Amino acid sequence: MQQLSSQDASFLYSETPTAPMSGGALTIYDPSTAPGGKVTFTGLMAHIEQRLHTAAAFRQRLVTVPFNADHPWWVEDKTFDLEFHVRHIALPEPGDWRQLCIQCARLISRPLDRTKPLWEFYVIDGLDRVKAYPPGCFAILSKLHHAAVDGASGTELTAAIHDLEPTPPPPAPPAQEWKGEAVPSAQTLLARASWSNTIHPWRMIPTYANAFAASRRMMALGRERRGGARRPGRAPRIRFNAPVSAHRVVDGIMLDLNDVRAIRAVSPGCTVNDVFLALVGGALRAYLQDKAELPSESLTAMCPISVRTESDKSTGGNQVSAMVVALNTDIADAASRLREVHAGTQAAKELTNAVGARTMTDISQVVPAAIAALAGRMTATMAIANERISPPYNTVVTNVPGPQVPLYMDGARAVAMYGFGMVHDNMGLMNVVNSYCGKIAVSATACRDMMPDPAFYAQCLQNSFDQLKAATAN
Repeated sequence: MQQLSSQDASFLYSETPTAPMSGGALTIYDPSTAPGGKVTFTGLMAHIEQRLHTAAAFRQRLVTVPFNADHPWWVEDKTFDLEFHVRHIALPEPGDWRQLCIQCARLISRPLDRTKPLWEFYVIDGLDRVKAYPPGCFAILSKLHHAAVDGASGTELTAAIHDLEPTPPPPAPPAQEWKGEAVPSAQTLLARASWSNTIHPWRMIPTYANAFAASRRMMALGRERRGGARRPGRAPRIRFNAPVSAHRVVDGIMLDLNDVRAIRAVSPGCTVNDVFLALVGGALRAYLQDKAELPSESLTAMCPISVRTESDKSTGGNQVSAMVVALNTDIADAASRLREVHAGTQAAKELTNAVGARTMTDISQVVPAAIAALAGRMTATMAIANERISPPYNTVVTNVPGPQVPLYMDGARAVAMYGFGMVHDNMGLMNVVNSYCGKIAVSATACRDMMPDPAFYAQCLQNSFDQLKAATAN
């Protein structure tokens, strides 16, 4: 048994029927590199089964504590059935990009079954006219609950089922034969909860001491930067800051990593992440202008920050903090927007460093489970779309670095990776940046009622990138 952290459990507490807390990825494969140039569903199942022991999340299911007296636990699922988690579907003719996006949106709209390990793979055939990818390609859509993995551990999960060559040696067998666990009784869970709550106050002492030290560092930073600090203003309310429906849309574009690096190099100190924040800012500016809904104030974005250390790499769950930055959607010129984004992220990083990203995540761990569960439900069900209350931010932009070497699934080479995120009430648009093998995919996941035209938003992303490229070419 392994208990969820407060941060992991928060994604369960805040989940609603219209807002599943599961993200994922779409990976497209070229089977021509596989032995015989062909990959079968049976072969894929065997490939995945051989690697289940390399990541605990594959066979762990949830067990909740009665009355939410403590955070839930993971147990090894004695009834684990691989065929439940890996499914095979096909697109109807002609099998184009739009059909693939619609199918992915339908699949990610559905909540995962909490009585099973919280993941699903969909093998999708019939990709005969999907962009410029080789004929005969297939895709795998992965769905993973955020309670089990964050962006960094999700990448490690991806690595667990891929190889670095088309015909690798067989994977090393598990150290010992896998066996499931019996579900603990309610009495056992409540006894553990009683002990946990007894020692809880003592665990809070070092966390509060660190938080006090962090507050002093924040005040010192504020005095140093008084009058010159670049901080995001209050987020204006836009169409994406309202209750979401149960339906999703997805779309995305593919960019060349070298082009992104060339844009970054124009401004000293500018990062790849700054380029994407400026890109999303330009895309949202154009999208909302088209709807005659662009506010005069800059939109803001929340950017997750991984606090996973080297020693944490083999662990699952969530180890993330966050910073909020201005997207400078009130600036028309792409190069000027990039410079302002860079200045804003520098200030946000100074604040994060002063507080300590790990300190911010540690504070969440000392909230008692019952209170955390109640807060999660209230946040998810209250009328947070009240016009008099500013949203905490307008959208999310998350950058998930991926491998820069080719990956293979049962011999088939992965030729593209797109990421999908979660949306929820008051935040109906998430932008996921995912890099792989010299290419970068910028993908959008949105509530269908808020974004009925995802292809147009994808075009806004492409136009925004083209404008950045042109503005920084000289």
